[in-house]
Amino acid sequence: MEDFKVEFPFTLPTGYLDADGILHREGTMRRATAADEIVPLRDPRVQTNSSYLIILLLSRVVTALGDVAMITPKIIENLFIADLNYLQTFYSRINAVENPLTGAVCPHCGKPGIAGGRPGE
Repeated sequence: MEDFKVEFPFTLPTGYLDADGILHREGTMRRATAADEIVPLRDPRVQTNSSYLIILLLSRVVTALGDVAMITPKIIENLFIADLNYLQTFYSRINAVENPLTGAVCPHCGKPGIAGGRPGE
């Protein structure tokens, strides 16, 4: 069996700008569990606005973002839209039924990556 990865590094196209003006771009996301997709459905914010589901979902699976101590829904809410779209696409890739690991290697840094990723990912 090939190596099974649970967490995947990413680099946001823009980055999360915190209250101190620090830009955080590097992070990690883990594969989702069934609970990650089910538990947010009980949240009143999702029940009144289904678009909020992705905010709660990403706040559960993004495990690190720069020096941010804890990833909360508020952090995800304050991402630039380009970064939110990027994370949604990244989430779909790492949680696809097909194995996202293809042996692809970044030509810039030499690190293994996910097929279809951007240079440096």
